[in-house]
Amino acid sequence: MRPIYLFSISSHPDAISINSLDITFFKPEIDFSQYDALIITSKQASKALTQYDKAAYIHLPALCVSVTSAQSYEELGGKVLDIGGGYGDNLVDKIQSYPKEKKWLYLRAKVVASDFVQICKKEDYNIDERVVYESDCSEAIKEVQVADDAILIFTSPSSVNCYLKNHTFTQEQTIIVIGKTTAKALPSDVNYVLSDKTSIQSCITIAKERFLK
Repeated sequence: MRPIYLFSISSHPDAISINSLDITFFKPEIDFSQYDALIITSKQASKALTQYDKAAYIHLPALCVSVTSAQSYEELGGKVLDIGGGYGDNLVDKIQSYPKEKKWLYLRAKVVASDFVQICKKEDYNIDERVVYESDCSEAIKEVQVADDAILIFTSPSSVNCYLKNHTFTQEQTIIVIGKTTAKALPSDVNYVLSDKTSIQSCITIAKERFLK
């Protein structure tokens, strides 16, 4: 049977899970009382919040990019204002559906793949940004040995970029990506399958039902 490799900071029992990134958290000074809502685009942003006094931020509802990021904030005890379609670019319409006077705080990575904040700021929406974590390629993804006929699942542009630093794709391999932003990180000549939903489980289901029968 063809092996399934999952390149992510999360794992799955039906795949060979390779931690693709090492995460470093930051704790910039934040006055949460100045804001009406948070913007959360990853589980790492919610983890970064645990460095702060929960009473300072937990009353703020969060606009989350996906169901997974929403769950991460709910697990802290927070309330979700709205959920995007899994891609940062989709948050533009969400943000623009609220009054421009609303004050947003985007808890972000040092490097981000979407420019949704800049797009909204050009329309005078009030968004502050704080870098609360950064990611770097892990030793695991640098050293992994992957079978020529493997099914490879990527869950972020960073996981693609880190893999390609030391590896190349073969024609026999099947590439599955969790979303459109991740797909953009692939070389233009690489064929891939886009997950139906922005979740690891959806990627695993595609691998098992379409490529392991």
